[in-house]
Amino acid sequence: MLTSTLSEGLKNYSIGEKLRTLRLRKKMGLVELGAHTGLSPALLSKIERGKLFPTLPTLLRIAMVFSVGLEFFFTDDRKRRVLAIARKKERLKFPERPNANDAAYLFESLDFGAVERKLSAYHAEFRRVDPRKIRPHLHAGVEFIYVTAGKLGLRVGAEDFHLESGDSIYFDSNVPHGYWNVSSRKTTALVVTVP
Repeated sequence: MLTSTLSEGLKNYSIGEKLRTLRLRKKMGLVELGAHTGLSPALLSKIERGKLFPTLPTLLRIAMVFSVGLEFFFTDDRKRRVLAIARKKERLKFPERPNANDAAYLFESLDFGAVERKLSAYHAEFRRVDPRKIRPHLHAGVEFIYVTAGKLGLRVGAEDFHLESGDSIYFDSNVPHGYWNVSSRKTTALVVTVP
């Protein structure tokens, strides 16, 4: 049980408010965040409302979903630095959807340590799937993809494109889009999204 002094000290960091801001910015519900983190929606709701302070491992699970570091929750807004290094060995690989065995792609955040990012950068690895089975998604803003290896299939709206290593594309990500590997070898790309 926390003392009133510790509770007051933790309230100054506004962890719940910061979590809610991140979640709403991604247009994610508590149930979806729970699926990504393995935490119950009820627990996440208590954290957001300031009724419960999360442990560091719990907070780290949440932070990784939003590609932010723990310092996002504990840094004084006035002292935040606009510099972050993401070491390859520290990156985590996630499927396009939680617990998806048939995911069309895996992604790693390249800028998870940066706070208040103006863009999001990912390294993506695309799997061979039937293009008829891809699950189009959309999000606010624009997206830029630079293919680093292999051959990428991309559907934007009703149009299909094939991009080879060295090719790039920029498009409105408000339009439903999806990806798949169309080569017999590994296909990877740098993906940048800007809200």
